[in-house]
Amino acid sequence: MMWCVRCPRRRAPCEGLNDGFGVYKSHSLWQVLPMTERKSVVPIPLEGVRVVDFTQALSGPYCTLLLADLGADVIKVERTGSGDDSRRWGPPFVGDTSAYFLSVNRNKRSIELDLKSEHDQKLAVDLIDSADVVVENWRPGTADRLGLGQEQMRTMNPGLVYCSISGFGDKSERPGYDQVVQGTSGWMSITGTQSGGPTKSGIPIADIASGMFASQAILASLVRRAGTHKGCYIDLAMQDSLVSMLTYQAGAFFATGQSPRRNGNQHTTLAPYGTFNTANGQINISVGNDRQWEHLCEAIGMPDLATDARFASNGSRVVNVDELRGALESKLMSMETEEVLVAAGLAGVPAGAIRSLAEVLTDTDLRNRGMILTSRHPRFGELNYPGSPWHIDGVSSTARMAPPDLGQHTEEVIEELRQLRIST
Repeated sequence: MMWCVRCPRRRAPCEGLNDGFGVYKSHSLWQVLPMTERKSVVPIPLEGVRVVDFTQALSGPYCTLLLADLGADVIKVERTGSGDDSRRWGPPFVGDTSAYFLSVNRNKRSIELDLKSEHDQKLAVDLIDSADVVVENWRPGTADRLGLGQEQMRTMNPGLVYCSISGFGDKSERPGYDQVVQGTSGWMSITGTQSGGPTKSGIPIADIASGMFASQAILASLVRRAGTHKGCYIDLAMQDSLVSMLTYQAGAFFATGQSPRRNGNQHTTLAPYGTFNTANGQINISVGNDRQWEHLCEAIGMPDLATDARFASNGSRVVNVDELRGALESKLMSMETEEVLVAAGLAGVPAGAIRSLAEVLTDTDLRNRGMILTSRHPRFGELNYPGSPWHIDGVSSTARMAPPDLGQHTEEVIEELRQLRIST
């Protein structure tokens, strides 16, 4: 017999099957889901872990998407009548819901609550009291004003892992959307070409990165809780996430005191490493050492380049990168992309075509790896999404449930809370 973090007020021991995170499955809302919704052919490591999700837009929903794909029961709490703002971020739309929202909210249940209403605030507190994890991305201070702040909720539920995602940390009330943070973090200053000016990433990298880091911290906290039976508070800032990812670019500044310049599609410390023109398009070639460089030169019929003093070592190639590029492209532009790919492959040099999203998302190999997921929505029919990248024991995650309609599961979740109160 052990102490269960789900027992009322955590004051009574219980018997049951420990899920490895200090949660006994007899106390999990997930266990009362209809079997038709729980049944899956894949392992779901977070089964029995309940996540209350107060987030919207992308950083928080991406975090909870990763947890949901791993099997957590994610209950998405949305504003009564309007829901997550991103439901309306379009076009494109599928029916009345944006493709943006649909892309990051599969495997979740949605309930509508008016958190300015005393009645619905009480429901939110009851939901948090039954939860393992809370994730919110309100502006700092909002949760406290709603009576749902981390100190109060963790006093009530000591096993709770409470994660706050914000633009600049929980001490700053400054709002932060992705592009703002890409600029303030220095990310845009090193992205793009010198002539083109600072450029944002093609995906909302601040949102995605902070969602990934948040999910990682949550998982680590759940592992720790299995031994300590204590939750924790996670303060995660979008700007911090991008600064963390500066890695060798920050290293270059610390080493030289100079800000790295924008380098387009070329690498700052490796050459040749970037995008090159061919006779019929463009190709990415990534040479990581001198041996690969020698093999590439042999494969494309230019062995003298490998012994040219300007290009004999990586350091000399980086210093003379413009001359290197001219010499290399003089040959590559006489070859078609596929011919270069074959030559690079035979030489053991990483190389690849530059594909459109249409080419990527219809790729048979990606679908065979489980990276294109499909589910059936009750109103919209078949929906497709890019999947999560892990394969656990050779099997990838699936879309167990389509993205929910606004408030689709409100009555269901409230009834589960009532049954949980009765059982405990």
